[in-house]
Amino acid sequence: MYRPSMNLLFPLCLRQCIRLSRASAMASLCIALGLVTACSSRQELVFSKERDRLQGLSHELLATQVDEFNSYEGRPKSDGPYNAHNNKAFLISNIPLFLSSDDATNKVYNYRWWMVSKHLKEYADPEDQQKYWVVTEFFGPRPWASLSGAITCPAGHQFYDVRWLRDDKYLKSYADYFIRGSASHLNQRENGNFLTYLSRPESHHFSSWMLDGVDAYLRIHPDSAWLHGILPDMERHQAVWDSLFTVQRSGAKTDGLYKILDLYDGMEFSLSAVLGLIASEGAYDLYTADNWRDYYLGWGTTDNAAKSAQAAQYPRAYRKGYPDLYLVRPSVNGYAYGNLRALSELYRMDERDYAQSGASKKSALYQQRATRLQNKVMDVLWNDEDHFFNSYTAGDNAFGAHDFEARVRESVGYTPWYFNMIPADKATDYADAWSLFASDKGFNNKQGMTTAERQHPYYNEQTYAWNGRGWPFQNSVVYKAYANYLRHYKQDISDADRRILYDHIRKLTALHNPAQPNIGEWYIPSDGKTFGGEQDYFHSTFPDIIIEDLLGFKAQHDDKFEVQPLLPEAEWDFFYLGRLRYHEHDVDIVWKKDWDADKPGDQNMLCVWVDGKLAARSERLNTKLTVSLSK
Repeated sequence: MYRPSMNLLFPLCLRQCIRLSRASAMASLCIALGLVTACSSRQELVFSKERDRLQGLSHELLATQVDEFNSYEGRPKSDGPYNAHNNKAFLISNIPLFLSSDDATNKVYNYRWWMVSKHLKEYADPEDQQKYWVVTEFFGPRPWASLSGAITCPAGHQFYDVRWLRDDKYLKSYADYFIRGSASHLNQRENGNFLTYLSRPESHHFSSWMLDGVDAYLRIHPDSAWLHGILPDMERHQAVWDSLFTVQRSGAKTDGLYKILDLYDGMEFSLSAVLGLIASEGAYDLYTADNWRDYYLGWGTTDNAAKSAQAAQYPRAYRKGYPDLYLVRPSVNGYAYGNLRALSELYRMDERDYAQSGASKKSALYQQRATRLQNKVMDVLWNDEDHFFNSYTAGDNAFGAHDFEARVRESVGYTPWYFNMIPADKATDYADAWSLFASDKGFNNKQGMTTAERQHPYYNEQTYAWNGRGWPFQNSVVYKAYANYLRHYKQDISDADRRILYDHIRKLTALHNPAQPNIGEWYIPSDGKTFGGEQDYFHSTFPDIIIEDLLGFKAQHDDKFEVQPLLPEAEWDFFYLGRLRYHEHDVDIVWKKDWDADKPGDQNMLCVWVDGKLAARSERLNTKLTVSLSK
């Protein structure tokens, strides 16, 4: 039965005591405090029983839905050892359980973990005679993948999702493979989709924020010995980015910033590249405002470019019709900032745990580098008139316009917030960018978020490109960026702010088709009902969106964590998130409006347990709780 909390009982007891004599008042106060303790204990018992009930229900629902997912016909077979014969046991013992009053979110959450289990692959590497766990994106071998089948493009997202598994071996092994295993030095092999002349290792075939992903993982599963061993390799990993993917032309506006081709930033074909090509002369005077769609709008059009007179005259400017035009984008520069900041933080921890000579100096060095990059991104890529982070053509491109600013707002312009890159003292200077997130002129559409602003004259969501079509990869970036903006940069978070995030997540959930869930490559934001392209495709997040972004479990390297949900209080009657393994402790969280169905009115309470002990609670869903772990 619900009982009033101590903060309600104590003033009542005190008022009673004031009416009595001093002696009797003291006796009454003791009795009242005893009553408060008893009431509090009974209330905690009610909370714990409800937690146990919800945990049992979430366990049962997961088991039932895994059976359903395994029954779907025509789905790709698992890339690894977890399949219909054993994935139920694996998932029940490994994932954070989740249950809420929203059936669609429950089912998509469980589906996405089922999908993740299919992408955990055991790989016996013939190159270094080691065995690794890797995480695949597509099913089966792909010529643009590493020899293991894993691809770096979605690795950052994969780290953020897979880090929540109770068993920490998968991501350590995955990081070992790409950061210090054979993939860190084997050249990406030439193949029909290798549309660049730049030779680089498999670990750098696509842009990624893998080092930031390692940092995020270690916030859940600390391992100082493993970190100590891999840190020098993480430095070498970043050094490859620095040597191959920075603009190196003294005097260029973009000098020192990071650059990438559309394709190898996971973007295929973007409007910022279109504008850069139109502005170019010489090798790229092929592209005009009238005809660019014939040459840079999906894979079929590159065949047309390959047959052009310009491609014949400037063969090094094209690779099979794909222009060799590098862009300085907010995306790849955000990833680099995240990686540099991660190196600084991880070396700081290494100094703390090992007191090794030089670790603190390296921590300071990488922090200085991160700050320099941060300042340059703010100075160069931010446009005060557009109120947005734009892309530039690289100042050292061999062909095409140098340092040309593409005046189109693309969803990659939100990437700096994903890594909390905005200077804290200048938060309001950049806040206007978010006005487009919920705007129909910007990135909001009926069925989901777009990848380019809808008001741009070149907006097009019907082609296999990033000219407007929705991509879950970008949803995952932008949702975390917005959640970070609210938590770290806004002094007062309104219910309208929370609803913007929730409405976007709700649309993404609906796109999964909860009746028979699937995740693919893309969707049509205006009229799409579900995803297109691949099935059970792992190049985005969802469990992490629910756990960290919506429900607000924020992991830290220190022995504590925060819970600050961004879920609008009116939306769900309850949620349970539990059996979450964190710093070798088990965490359970329950929000419930009505703890006693027989009592009129709501009895709102957010409760957090650590190892079965109630550690924090709040009557308000959206307040921030900080929980220290007991030793």
